[in-house]
Amino acid sequence: MKKSLVTIVLLLASMAVSQTTPQQQAQPQTQPSGAQTAGQPAAGQQAAPPQKKEIKNPAEYNAYVGAIQQTDPAAKISGLEAFLQQYPQSVMKEDALEALMIAYQQNGNGEKMNDAAQRLLQVNPDNVRALALLAYTRRTAAQGGQNPQQNLADAQKYGQQGLQALPKFAKPEGMSEADFEKLKKQMGGIFSGAVGIAALQNKDFPSAQSHLKAAAEVSPNDFSIVYPLALSFLQSNPPDVLNGAWYAARAANIAPNAQLAQGIEKYGKSQYSKYHGSDQGWSDVMAAAKASPTPPAGFTISQYIPPTPAQQAADLVKSKSPKEMSFAEWELVLSAGAQSDSDQVWNAIKGVPLQMEGQVVHATSDRIEIAASQDDIDQKRADIILNMNGPIPARLMPKDGATLDFEGTPASFTPSPFVMTMEKGTLLTKAAPKTTKRPVHRRPTTPQQ
Repeated sequence: MKKSLVTIVLLLASMAVSQTTPQQQAQPQTQPSGAQTAGQPAAGQQAAPPQKKEIKNPAEYNAYVGAIQQTDPAAKISGLEAFLQQYPQSVMKEDALEALMIAYQQNGNGEKMNDAAQRLLQVNPDNVRALALLAYTRRTAAQGGQNPQQNLADAQKYGQQGLQALPKFAKPEGMSEADFEKLKKQMGGIFSGAVGIAALQNKDFPSAQSHLKAAAEVSPNDFSIVYPLALSFLQSNPPDVLNGAWYAARAANIAPNAQLAQGIEKYGKSQYSKYHGSDQGWSDVMAAAKASPTPPAGFTISQYIPPTPAQQAADLVKSKSPKEMSFAEWELVLSAGAQSDSDQVWNAIKGVPLQMEGQVVHATSDRIEIAASQDDIDQKRADIILNMNGPIPARLMPKDGATLDFEGTPASFTPSPFVMTMEKGTLLTKAAPKTTKRPVHRRPTTPQQ
């Protein structure tokens, strides 16, 4: 079974205890009162590392050593609880509570493990092992939906306290330098993860990004850290798609089940495509993120910059003749195109009878206001004024909102807001010919955004 980071931290703590004999941990005092203890600096010398703790009372010493030497967690718990009850002011109280916390963890009693951690902080508010355990358990409980608001607030508190205490953490007696550095790094990851998740919940995206990135460096395969890291980039304003897409791809690769992986990949791909203009290259990002927890040097995603309306109009004029264009495309060129492009289109359609379809916005006997592009139909805004050849018979009067087939001759237009005036208007009462201009959207389709 995969071990959690907090379990590894406690195991390292247990290693330090096991590598140091009980006699080394708690030497009974046998020297005369007032004699200098080995390792204690003389007056005026620079402060040395903390002195070894000493138990003066032989009975207290034997009770502590007897409890610590137990290999069975249940027996160790019983012995340590008895020791703490009998000697509540012992110099070894913090050590005993640390050992008790580890024993409860080994015994699978999470509630008592947390209780021992709280008792430990009452003795030493900067005890990093207790802070790491509480920051981790509160954070994971919140992410699991257990009283998330309170647990996240607690996780943030313990995480911040732990980050402040970690620089003061002294190497335990008997622990190798390599294990000590590993322990500090893992604790830092736990503290940063707790602070980062809380910051994400509070929409403090810069703090979430910095802390979750630090946590992900320690635990690159921890989905509960990597996916929130992706969200911290993608939900910021403006979003950081370069980092967000990478960590979304990474999260999809390490997700605990296929359904979750598919949902995250879909979300990451959509954000990538919106930024890049298409999904081209996304599969490469997925493959690279599977192989590496962090973006490689030089990793980049080019940003799609959509063409301006004037650029779209110019491209349209180059690709189509005016007679091949829809009314919406005429509208784009005439309202947003360069003068030369606008003139080219207008000169081709001005004075030419056109048969079209549109939606009636308002009608009188001699004039009909019509929406002929889909955008203006949606907005119920007239983009054509059709002046009729003669009065419309009452029986043929179109109703507002009705679809209308008509013929008219372009006479003039205003570019903004766009309105084309047509003369010689007539109603087409029979089925419109196939050449009738049907409503389409004003803007040509652009790459997915």
